[in-house]
Amino acid sequence: MVISMSVVASGSPSATATTRPSTAGPSAPGTSARPSTRPSTGAPTGTARGSGPGRPTVDWRIRFGALSLIWGFSFLFIKLGTDGFAPLYVSFGRVFFGALVLVAILAVKRQRLPRGARTWGHLAVAALLLNALPFSLFAYAELTISSTLAGICNATTPLWGMVLSLVALSEDRPTRRRFAGLGLGFIGVLTVLGAWQGFDGQDPTGTLLALIASLSYAVGWIYVRRTLSDTGNSHLSMSGAQLLLATIQLAIVAPVFSPLPTSFPLVPVLSIVALGALGTGLAFLFQYGLVAEVGPTTATMTTYFIPVIATAAGVALLDERLTWNTPVGALIVLAGAALTQGGSRAKASRRPGN
Repeated sequence: MVISMSVVASGSPSATATTRPSTAGPSAPGTSARPSTRPSTGAPTGTARGSGPGRPTVDWRIRFGALSLIWGFSFLFIKLGTDGFAPLYVSFGRVFFGALVLVAILAVKRQRLPRGARTWGHLAVAALLLNALPFSLFAYAELTISSTLAGICNATTPLWGMVLSLVALSEDRPTRRRFAGLGLGFIGVLTVLGAWQGFDGQDPTGTLLALIASLSYAVGWIYVRRTLSDTGNSHLSMSGAQLLLATIQLAIVAPVFSPLPTSFPLVPVLSIVALGALGTGLAFLFQYGLVAEVGPTTATMTTYFIPVIATAAGVALLDERLTWNTPVGALIVLAGAALTQGGSRAKASRRPGN
């Protein structure tokens, strides 16, 4: 699940300024709204693949695994959070605690928030498309669908990006390979939902909300690439500002549509804190470091682990029912998503800095 130029996806997602959501997201932390791999002013440069001075003390594979786990468990945290709070307050807590982490890191690193009304205006739109809206939609969706299904829906973001490229909202042009990926992904979604049995046992409204959340990630990434790619600010600075704006947006909207909480049950509170501080704040820092060390192509492979972990967590810890079509359909969705990204990733891997 993606965070800010950056943002993680909800479970996605559902990404960093140089990568996409999963989302949450995870995002989500790509697609035809795949992130720019150009160097960014103000972003920490580090050394290629972690060599030389300043090499991270924790191997990147361990951080990669931790990031996949954090984003995979985000959907479980959402489900637990909605047991005690209205969906909008789950989303508000998520961006609030995520913003606290990033602002604290900004203070430690002595970096400033972005300047300029135009930049803040674009960040406000990005905060809506990549944080406030998809986070809230996933929370509402999980009132009626399993965290397993929500995690799988999050993986359709690359497929939505492909759809958007067909209507010229993205600069990425379709290829036969990507068309095949889109078709395969569609078949995977129908398999997950059990289309041959009339979608029996699946709530259509909740599923639709989760799919729209994934679409929002794809639209958001296209918007970010077109408006915020060359601001001269660090990714950390932009991400912190975006989460602050998302916090303000949800602080205004949540009380309008949902009454203020009157109790604070422990498990939902801890779940929201974990969702924000880990899944939206700390996860960004992990992803940020991975992109700098091993490149965006390797770092964004977390996308393909998230639904697997979300499914395992939902079945093992929430006793969610799992039929054969769910894991099979999820694998088909992921295969389709990989095909839609194949050409762009190969191209990106040849760019300087990868």
